[in-house]
Amino acid sequence: MSTTSISGLPFMKMHGLGNDFVVVDARAQDVSVTPAMAKAIGDRHFGVGFDQLAVIGNGDGDAHLTFYNADGSTSAACGNATRCIARYLMDESGATSLDLTTDRGNLRAEDRGDGITAVNMGQPQLLWHEIPLASEMDTLELPIEGAPTATGMGNPHCTFFVEDVSAIALESFGPAIEHHPLYPQRTNVQIAQIVGQNHLRMRVWERGVGVTWASGSSSCACAVAAARRGLTGRNVRVDLDGGTLQIDWREDGVWMTGQTVHVFSGVLTQAFLEGIA
Repeated sequence: MSTTSISGLPFMKMHGLGNDFVVVDARAQDVSVTPAMAKAIGDRHFGVGFDQLAVIGNGDGDAHLTFYNADGSTSAACGNATRCIARYLMDESGATSLDLTTDRGNLRAEDRGDGITAVNMGQPQLLWHEIPLASEMDTLELPIEGAPTATGMGNPHCTFFVEDVSAIALESFGPAIEHHPLYPQRTNVQIAQIVGQNHLRMRVWERGVGVTWASGSSSCACAVAAARRGLTGRNVRVDLDGGTLQIDWREDGVWMTGQTVHVFSGVLTQAFLEGIA
């Protein structure tokens, strides 16, 4: 199949704390991504491999971002990918701030110096139908063993607070909760423990992906859940398997700040693209 007018498809490999992405810049070329294409590129043995694929397009702001999970499904939000792309676009233009559009809404990105990038992920969705859940209920403590908290960040989240995250077998616990009937669109799953004042340790199972080294939207959801439950304040450090994010739930939204890396650039060959069913 022909996906672009040039021979092959250029892409970039980026990561935020080990949460890794294939990024396609489609602002100057016609790129049509299908679920099958995203799944093929996301295969770590037969493709490139990623937690999410992000497509940069033209939009009402500086750019519009579209996200795909490794299983080919779509996601309205991906915080770490948004930070990676914001860093790339600010380096490209010399700007110190950007306005990006996503299916989640309009997101503000800022350069914080020393290669650190912050993104405002917007206000959290706290009502059952916004997340969404299957029926009306209190989102602070769900009727699931462990009484997790439900939060929407443009994608659904389920946060469990535990004594020791290392004691939870996330590889089996995560998929069972991802497909829980309370979440009609499936859910991202976080297990978190309180390390100290305004300091969380978190691990994450991402919907449509699996265990990941980090997740920006999950970090935001976890910080919001901790603040709502009175476990922390609204400005917290979140330690993930791949590093640390600073999450600040402010009046204008949930700000996420951390490092990003542009690892390499490459080209998907025409033969690979034509072999995608």
